[in-house]
Amino acid sequence: MAATIKRAGRTCDIQAAELEALVERTLEACGGAKLRRVLLLPPDHTRLNSMAGPITAIAYRLLSAQGARVDIMPAIGTHVPMRPSELRMMFGKEIPANSFLVHDWRNGVVPCGAIPGEKLKEWSGGLVDYEVQVEVSKILFNGYDLVLSIGQVVPHEVVGMANYTKNVLVGAGGPDIINKSHFLGAVCNMEKALGRADTPVRRLLSYGAEKFLGGVPLRYILTVMERDHAEGRMKMRGYYAGIGDMMFAEACDLCRKVNITLLDEPLKKVVTWLDPAEFRSTWVGNKAIYRTRMAIADGGELVILAPGIREFGEDREIDRLIRRYGYKGTPNTLKRVVENADLRNNLSAAAHFIHGSSEGRFTITYCPGRLTREEIEAVGFQYADFAMMCSRYNPRLLKDGLNDVSGENIFYISNPALGLWSHKGNFGDDQE
Repeated sequence: MAATIKRAGRTCDIQAAELEALVERTLEACGGAKLRRVLLLPPDHTRLNSMAGPITAIAYRLLSAQGARVDIMPAIGTHVPMRPSELRMMFGKEIPANSFLVHDWRNGVVPCGAIPGEKLKEWSGGLVDYEVQVEVSKILFNGYDLVLSIGQVVPHEVVGMANYTKNVLVGAGGPDIINKSHFLGAVCNMEKALGRADTPVRRLLSYGAEKFLGGVPLRYILTVMERDHAEGRMKMRGYYAGIGDMMFAEACDLCRKVNITLLDEPLKKVVTWLDPAEFRSTWVGNKAIYRTRMAIADGGELVILAPGIREFGEDREIDRLIRRYGYKGTPNTLKRVVENADLRNNLSAAAHFIHGSSEGRFTITYCPGRLTREEIEAVGFQYADFAMMCSRYNPRLLKDGLNDVSGENIFYISNPALGLWSHKGNFGDDQE
């Protein structure tokens, strides 16, 4: 696959028939009828709006029709494996259940090589200097003719812009690279990375993929999505297929135009909604914090309406660590890392504590469906009753953006995972 297959633009609206044609062209460029064994790596249901589900279903159907064996392994990283109902919701009903494989990030990976500490020191400006073991799922080495990574480019709190090599080295990665990449992003300041293509974590992942995954027949499909509020639907603004940093950079440029909202003034009160079909833990639901924090004024408030939230971590050990240490700011977290081996051995959790704290700058009020006041307050958030807050801030009546609710000005976001919101002064002057 020498050239990028691309259909992209600020007003582009790729719909079903055109999407199928693009996927068909992509598969033909990757080997077509010569492909006998293929592994598809889409995200899980927490990226429901990525269109990775329909793309995976199209690729499965086209490849199966030509006699290829197709396996699908959702790149879940540390997330809990998808349930049968979630698989059907994301990928449809036509793919047999036995086509889906489960990534085991703790036990199902193989070491590929080590990135030396000198590199980490260079990328972090001297903040960390640890070695990173590149570990990925052993399934990637099962003799496939093609490993096709599928996913959305969108602002991301750890890597700057999600997807591309992150989908493989983190989504299908092992403990060392997941833990240390997340901690690298946290200590290098999340707000300096959000919405940017070139970050310390991206350099780590790109280096790891280039240095150690050359033997894996990797190709990528990247989407850029935008919610059209007037029409009430998601629109695919970009489809990129191939491999190479230039392709990813082009997708990031488009993403910045359609997924980043810059505001003239900081917001005093932000209310967000977390769809229960996507968000059941604060591990994922804290996107409501990450993606809005640069828009919120000092002394402001973030209210998170979260009917599906019933746990903190997607993993039992991570859930335990969140309950033990909580979201209590960077100094507290770094101190706990030094003092406690269980946190040093789970640096992605430590990074998550930093990301999920406002550092005391604004208040975070969680309104969960299935966690108690005691549980929420114990980890450092404020608590409010979900039903009571929904009666006050009714998601069915609010529009995305500024709203007047009984004389109170609020800024409403129906799905914080779809973009990034920032006061212009916080994001800098490099965003058009």
